[in-house]
Amino acid sequence: MVRRAPLVAQVPEVAEFLSWLEVERGRSVNTVSAYRRDLQTYVGWLAEQGHELSNADETILATYLAELRGSRAPASVARALAAIRQFHRFLVDEGVAFTDPTDHLSGQRVPAGVPKALSEDETESLLAAVAGDDPIARRDRAILETLYATGMRISELVGLSIDDIDLDAGYVRAFGKGSKERIVPLGRPARDALRAWLSSSARGLLVPASWQTRSDADAVFLNQRGGRLSRQGAWAIVRRYGDAVGLGDRLSPHVLRHSCATHLLDHGADIRMVQELLGHASISTTQVYTKVATERLWQVYDEAHPRARGAGARS
Repeated sequence: MVRRAPLVAQVPEVAEFLSWLEVERGRSVNTVSAYRRDLQTYVGWLAEQGHELSNADETILATYLAELRGSRAPASVARALAAIRQFHRFLVDEGVAFTDPTDHLSGQRVPAGVPKALSEDETESLLAAVAGDDPIARRDRAILETLYATGMRISELVGLSIDDIDLDAGYVRAFGKGSKERIVPLGRPARDALRAWLSSSARGLLVPASWQTRSDADAVFLNQRGGRLSRQGAWAIVRRYGDAVGLGDRLSPHVLRHSCATHLLDHGADIRMVQELLGHASISTTQVYTKVATERLWQVYDEAHPRARGAGARS
């Protein structure tokens, strides 16, 4: 008989771990949600197999990971393993368990991918796709311009409050992973788009008779009901305009972040500046964009130089 998978909220050890992540480690809402999903799948699988959480050992975990590898991408498996590993270490640290079954498990290797940035022409087409001057068009134009101008994560964008933006000075204050604050410049098109959106004839028309929360009242970007725009809502807006210009599945908010970084490096920006702009904790995270820029350089060279494919050309 297959057991019904328990909800993570019904597993005290998991609930305590997620609370610890959020309160004591300061992990973001998105990170905690991702861990919750991975642990829900994990404890559900244990229940279906007739295993208790307290009896999970290295053999059981190896079987679980083998099943994941058969159905998920390497990056997804790596994330799930990270969640499970940290969870079991938490149980040992808290004295709930005596051993950690993940101690000798090998990690999931994730192939080093090159971010698929848009070309500058594709980016210009996307930014020009918003038609009209009504409040929704002004909001959507400001969203696209701000994402590309700043390289912000979508969660950082929807988390912006009015006081985080200084249009006269030309900067925005973003709060990244772990609530780390950074100051990011705003180019003139982004400033103009934000100024048009924040006017009484745009955002002002979406202000409700009474605010649901203080967070809604402070929000830069509102939905049509006058609440703070959600991450999912902003994601859908980006994809809608991507579909309109034929980018389809190639476009997501993160692709605009990749494009911002890649285009900066293409035009000679210092990698340390790009690291600070994007809020990367490590320069190694930013260095992947130098690979993108180099690949583009070789593509142009191969297509344009008469001897690119001759003797001495790159193998």
